[in-house]
Amino acid sequence: MQIDVLSLFPNMFEPLRESMIGKAIERELLNFDVVDYRSYSHDKHHHVDDTPYGGGAGMLLKPEPLFEAMDGVNERHPGPKRVILMDPAGKKFNHQAARELSQEDHLVFICGHYEGYDERIRTLVTDEYSLGDYVLTGGELPAMVMIDAIVRLLPGVLGNDESAHTDSFENGLLEYPQYTRPPEYRGMKVPEVLQNGNHQLIARWRQKESLRRTYLRRPDLLKTITLDQTAQKLLREVKQKKLLRRQKQD
Repeated sequence: MQIDVLSLFPNMFEPLRESMIGKAIERELLNFDVVDYRSYSHDKHHHVDDTPYGGGAGMLLKPEPLFEAMDGVNERHPGPKRVILMDPAGKKFNHQAARELSQEDHLVFICGHYEGYDERIRTLVTDEYSLGDYVLTGGELPAMVMIDAIVRLLPGVLGNDESAHTDSFENGLLEYPQYTRPPEYRGMKVPEVLQNGNHQLIARWRQKESLRRTYLRRPDLLKTITLDQTAQKLLREVKQKKLLRRQKQD
């Protein structure tokens, strides 16, 4: 995969070259380039922003630097690509989007600053994404979050590809609780079922705990997936147990 980032602060992306993403670059699973689009400004002071027509607060990013930066990306890497604009008004990024984008050969992230973008910049873009209903000082942090979520899904990036398939949200549910040694610590014990070696019982426990965690923490997710009969039965058990606990408290 090729990833290009257009940013006014390229040094912010250096930490991405560490850990798993750094290893992906070393293994040539990922090519990662950051372009400072200020270098495409023709202003002697290298300005990339200007006041909005019609008045208003703040400054807008000018179209020329970003258009010419994209021209440079297209010259270096001809061919189709997804161009992603980081914008608070974009659709909310989630695991499904990360999975979809991880199938692409080339992604370009445009990171803005100031009050916003000249509207013509959006003609460069195929997708607009946001991390949530809040505003940050720039698009760099959201882009880094997205890149991390996407790259870890590339085959060969994680030490064990199975890890990506058991993540929270991979099957629409939150991930089940996990434990490692020691079997008991400060009075807290690892569930016996995980230590008995019965893989069928372990799988059932994990599915039930995944349903329980989703039901208690993110019940909205259950409305977006179709559960098989086994999962429906386990979910009924979870709900019944919660109801009984509530009745005891009353």
